[in-house]
Amino acid sequence: MRSLSILGATGSIGASTLDLVRRNRDMFRVVSLTGHSNVVLLAQLAREFSAEIAVVGDEALLPDLRAALAGSGIEAAGGAPALIDAARRPADLTVAAIVGCAGLAPTMAAIEQGRTVALANKEALVSAGGVMTRAVARHGTTLLPVDSEHNAIFQCLAGNDVAHVRWVTLTASGGPFRDWSTDRLHLATPAEAVRHPNWSMGAKISVDSATMMNKGLEFIEAWHLFPVGVERLRIIVHPQSIVHSMVEYRDGTTLAQLGPSDMRVPIASALAWPARMATPCEPLDLAAIGTLTFRAPDEVRFPATRLAREAVMAGGAAAAVMNAANEIAVAAFMSGQIAFTRIVQCCEDVLACGVPMPPQCLDDVIAVDREARIRARETMALAI
Repeated sequence: MRSLSILGATGSIGASTLDLVRRNRDMFRVVSLTGHSNVVLLAQLAREFSAEIAVVGDEALLPDLRAALAGSGIEAAGGAPALIDAARRPADLTVAAIVGCAGLAPTMAAIEQGRTVALANKEALVSAGGVMTRAVARHGTTLLPVDSEHNAIFQCLAGNDVAHVRWVTLTASGGPFRDWSTDRLHLATPAEAVRHPNWSMGAKISVDSATMMNKGLEFIEAWHLFPVGVERLRIIVHPQSIVHSMVEYRDGTTLAQLGPSDMRVPIASALAWPARMATPCEPLDLAAIGTLTFRAPDEVRFPATRLAREAVMAGGAAAAVMNAANEIAVAAFMSGQIAFTRIVQCCEDVLACGVPMPPQCLDDVIAVDREARIRARETMALAI
């Protein structure tokens, strides 16, 4: 039985992770569960899985959590320092799934324990990639990617030398607007943008998929995770979302990971690694699927992937700046303040203002993030 902590237990990744734990009770002992503000669900999960501690990110809700856990023997805590303390509790495996910069410090705390971290926090590598990867090397931590694309690459690379890799290819569904004209994209609504054709995801990541920014961010993550060089990373649009990514080797062999569009598959890969565990997902019926199609990304209609690649090549804190600006721009689009096509343009405008030096610690990352958000709001105000 392995000890397990889940940072972000009340989110979608947390829900999928706990669904697998529920189906494999004899494999895991739950140590820490954290959530941002859903006290009722957090307490329910803590009781169900007999967690040692439950932590609510919003410290003002700690009295509610304590009341919900009264008589259970489960420790309750709240606030940012408590999240970090929960991440430091000894656990064989920590799933790092707290969304946004709020997840940086707890993720780092888990990494510093020198065990295994299943990474689902995008900012950890997009905004703080150098800081995080140095910490992984320093503490001898095993980092397992949970994103379906990076988990697919991880599986395709298993047992092989990255020096033999010709290409690492991330697949992209293309989102709900992949066949839309530029004029129609300009008129896209938030309701249309969040209707992903293949995946069930939150609003922000669905909009990122629609702009292809999500794939740009994944490109940056892949650059940190798999040291093959930016020139050997590429993106291809695959509307069916059956092939989750591919690795081509110098002998001409291409290994691809195929699976259903269900996050429980890559999560199960991380939970059971280096073994395998059963999931409730239906097996692929390739005869029923019939055809798998691929095409090159259109970086004229969807410039986010180009911008992400340029951010990697620019170095410094460019990726952190782009990520922060994108979050502000997506929020502005969702509230009706800017057009869909302005989201990526805002990111490009903010990057054009200049890029700080590479962050050396998490405080640097947070400072860059804060300044980029201010700049993004100013940029959008001038454009409106």
